[in-house]
Amino acid sequence: MTVTPDPLCLPARRRRHARLILGLTTLIGACAEAAGEVYRPIAHAPAGQEAVEVTRWPVVQVSGTAASLLDMARAEDDARWPAAVAQERDATRRTYAARCAVATAQALLESAESGSGVPLPTVEQAAAMQLAGAGDEVAACWREDPQEAVALVSDLVAGGELGVDEVLDQAVDSAVLAGLMALQAARAETDPTMTAELCLAAVPHLVLAVALASADLD
Repeated sequence: MTVTPDPLCLPARRRRHARLILGLTTLIGACAEAAGEVYRPIAHAPAGQEAVEVTRWPVVQVSGTAASLLDMARAEDDARWPAAVAQERDATRRTYAARCAVATAQALLESAESGSGVPLPTVEQAAAMQLAGAGDEVAACWREDPQEAVALVSDLVAGGELGVDEVLDQAVDSAVLAGLMALQAARAETDPTMTAELCLAAVPHLVLAVALASADLD
């Protein structure tokens, strides 16, 4: 017998994603600390000293461990809340089926209208693209105006092809990815001060991810 989790017993998003939020805030602090290690010798050098020896390795170390830190935090959250994970999977199956149905209808229409011979995305690809696009859109909007982003989420889920938590979680992923990409750019940079600046550039994306992971629109 399948038991459906009681929504009233499920955690708020900030509880559901508590380990991820902790990982993100830890990473934010690590970014600031690593950048500080780059700038500290410059700040402490005598005013008349022209050449100051600095190192980029603190930033390299942070960027090298960031993804695994967040992956581990997500896994810990999932292990702590199995009922929430089960409900999310059920909800995802429903919304995915709805997206596939829409994508199938759209593909038939476009196939009939298109004579270009350009291959159309598969139904599965279209369904995945719709969710990814919604997450990116919400993350971008949240940066500018959280209230407008809340209204956008409501519009996106109105048709039943997307769920609120599904969209917010995808927006978290979008913000996290942007932060990790900034850290990868910092890791690839050879100039220490530019490395520090790129490391700090990851912080706003990570802060946005915290906000999205904590957001309960109810």
